[in-house]
Amino acid sequence: MDRETRLKRLRFRAWHRGTKEADLMIGGFFDAHGQGWNDEEIAWFETFLEEQDVDIMAWAMGTQPVPPQFEGTVMAALKTLNYVPIAR
Repeated sequence: MDRETRLKRLRFRAWHRGTKEADLMIGGFFDAHGQGWNDEEIAWFETFLEEQDVDIMAWAMGTQPVPPQFEGTVMAALKTLNYVPIAR
């Protein structure tokens, strides 16, 4: 699968998680960072999306420890939470 197809697929999966909160967090994160990822980071995110939303959100908010396989630069960016779109 070529890079653009992978990114389109990931964007859809990131924005269709099942709850609005997860959609905003995970989809917003993908929109803010996904285009700049290399192949390794794309593969990381593909694996990451297999995890449960409640776990992903807990890791991002720091209420649960991040499993070692998900530690790294992408997780650090996810934890900033500055990409979550908030209506004002």
